[in-house]
Amino acid sequence: MSILFELRYPTKWYTKLFMALLALAFFIVLATSATAGFILYRIVKPQRSSTEISMASFPGKPDAVTFTVPGLGERDGWFFPGLRNAPTILLLHGYESSRGELLTLESALQDHEYNVFIFDFAAHGANGGVTTFGYREADEVRAAIDAVATRNDVDPARFGIWGYNLGAYAGLREAESDKRIRAMVLDSVYDQPAQMVKVGVERNGLGGFPLMIRSAEESFLWLNRQYREAPPLSRNLKAVAGVPTLYIEAADDPELGSLTRELFLKAPEPREEAVIAHGNFATMADDDKRAYENRVVSFFLLHLPPTHPVVH
Repeated sequence: MSILFELRYPTKWYTKLFMALLALAFFIVLATSATAGFILYRIVKPQRSSTEISMASFPGKPDAVTFTVPGLGERDGWFFPGLRNAPTILLLHGYESSRGELLTLESALQDHEYNVFIFDFAAHGANGGVTTFGYREADEVRAAIDAVATRNDVDPARFGIWGYNLGAYAGLREAESDKRIRAMVLDSVYDQPAQMVKVGVERNGLGGFPLMIRSAEESFLWLNRQYREAPPLSRNLKAVAGVPTLYIEAADDPELGSLTRELFLKAPEPREEAVIAHGNFATMADDDKRAYENRVVSFFLLHLPPTHPVVH
């Protein structure tokens, strides 16, 4: 009883010190949680920018395609036609990017007779909502493939995926259960969505604060608790055995580069690895961008040619 009384009405110096430290610890935890919540909100609701093009005058003669994602609503995509009955390459943009930033990569692929399809994920482009860093975005990829596969000018059983961070995760997550995906280029892919939250906190300059990253990750996992049983991608990589995959790591993005390297080492054959000096296709210098486009196009030409190989 005397101990409880002393804690409630401290009279001794060490009790007062203990209570002061306890109050300070409580304040630090509260402040960290509040700051982490604010940072997480900024991370999952990135600033959006939309790119509009004139369908009549844009090179490549794209079609506007609207498709529905269950639980998320409608999405608008651009379909760029290639050779009739050729495979379709889906270009899946990265976090804080949009489909409009991929038009030169689209042109490089279409010039080699591929059909190409691009769209914006939730919380990007003109779309509202929040990003889940791949959990729900995989549903968007599936809905896009389903919509394109209904066309009479594509091969409905042959799709390729190019994705950057968010897009790479969503594409690989879908590929683990979708046999229509026959080849993939995964740039800066990560194993679990919470890893992108960590990257986001660090890029906001708060990674050095105690408990900040952990608090933001836990908040993100709570917001996406319906996916708490979702395994990391590495646990089911055997499902893409036989699907040629190029893993791209950027030397100037060591955090994601390390995560991509870990996935590459666990991935089944056939697999390839490329390390480039500068990452993020949308912000590359022109020479780097052309070299990158050539690498991507060459990979698809080798592993997913526009025409079916002739069997003798």
